[in-house]
Amino acid sequence: MLRKLLIPSVFVAQAPSPAPVAPRMLGRLWIPLLFVGLLVAMYVAANSSQPGTIIFPLLFIFLLTGFPIALSLAIATVIYLYYGTTIPLTAIPQKMFTNLDSFPLMAVPFFVLASNIFSVGGVAERLIRMSTAFLGHLYGGLAVSGVAACALFAAVSGSSPATVIAIGSIMIPAMVRAGYPPRYAIGSMATAGSLGIMIPPSIPLVLYGFVTNESVGKLFIAGILPGLFQAIVMATICYIVARRYKYPLQPKATWAERWKAVRHGAPSMLLPIIIIGGIYGGFFTPTEAAAVAVLVGIIVGMFVHRELHLRDFPKIFLDTGKTTAMLMFIITMAQLFAFVLTNERLPQTLAAATLQGNLAAWQVLLIINIILFFAGDFMDSAPIVLIMSPIFHPIARAVGIDPIHLGIVIVMNMEMGMITPPVGLNLYVASGISDTPLYTVMRYAAPWIIVMVSVLLVVTYVPEISLLLPRLLYR
Repeated sequence: MLRKLLIPSVFVAQAPSPAPVAPRMLGRLWIPLLFVGLLVAMYVAANSSQPGTIIFPLLFIFLLTGFPIALSLAIATVIYLYYGTTIPLTAIPQKMFTNLDSFPLMAVPFFVLASNIFSVGGVAERLIRMSTAFLGHLYGGLAVSGVAACALFAAVSGSSPATVIAIGSIMIPAMVRAGYPPRYAIGSMATAGSLGIMIPPSIPLVLYGFVTNESVGKLFIAGILPGLFQAIVMATICYIVARRYKYPLQPKATWAERWKAVRHGAPSMLLPIIIIGGIYGGFFTPTEAAAVAVLVGIIVGMFVHRELHLRDFPKIFLDTGKTTAMLMFIITMAQLFAFVLTNERLPQTLAAATLQGNLAAWQVLLIINIILFFAGDFMDSAPIVLIMSPIFHPIARAVGIDPIHLGIVIVMNMEMGMITPPVGLNLYVASGISDTPLYTVMRYAAPWIIVMVSVLLVVTYVPEISLLLPRLLYR
């Protein structure tokens, strides 16, 4: 039964995909509208002195009609290259493969594979037992334990939907049976699952490092304190709400039970120790750390927990292949789109305009947060990171914002996007595992958006939370 609950799910591919909102709203009109918009865009591009100006309206048309993001980026880029440059279209396949020819990018499939292995290796159950043994007796103890378990599982999965499925599928029914209201149980777990993309290893941080040429090791280290801060704030809110409404208390575990839980859960925590310790100690790069994580996951799952079997590997490899193919396709299309932006000198133009406008760093950060908040409502994390990071990176540098801090701010915005409709992926996952209507889950998660915004503002305007560890460890 537990194995059925711990469905392999990494980043986006295995979680229930939200249906595009626009096609449902426009009915059968979306196909002719898309066709007309495409013709208009091609006409304007062919007769414009600056064909690059059409790329964003064209991309918006595709996204509005629910067209796949990767294909929207590809078609918009091809139209620009055809009408706005002398680059032959035959160069596009070559550039696509060149974009993927990156050693740091190899970390993505390895982290995806490691996450899938840990998802079926009995890790979630042991982390929940360990958290509950120490925190279960508090007010809202099951919710507080669930948040702690999400933080621990985030350190071995790197995936937000995987964290919601692995932890939420166990904790939500347990909380409801214990007498907690469903709104409290579902809302807290859907939100706590977002920790999966902040606490390292984190696939969005790998992607940000890839497109901006920033150190993935520094980004991983920088994500630790913001992730722990977010977890502490969420656990505190769970405690305050449970005490205010006098939710049921659980019996306190004995020290013998706690020691047993720690003994059984300790092997599951080898992965974050190996990744962070190995990278900081100079034993291996983040990409090599991802490969080591796969080996650790196999050893722990097969020989320590003994819940991972040879018969599980065909599905694990199939799920990993699907997720990796999806991510790599988005990455290469986003890189083509970034080439257009660079060719049009858009990042440099925006950075110059920012300096001419005398905008302070706090104002730039506020604008970035507002843009990302709305982008997260309609797009998945990977394309946002890949599209927005090359634009914001030079602007941030121009006003003195540390690029490592910027990466943490961007990924924390992506966490909020996981619980904001209409494309809040965690909402769909929580709806599926709790058998609750989607709009009901949205209402349950709505108050937690305020909590997430508060945490985001603190992390945004207190950069030391993100930069303290990198400065200490990378002198």
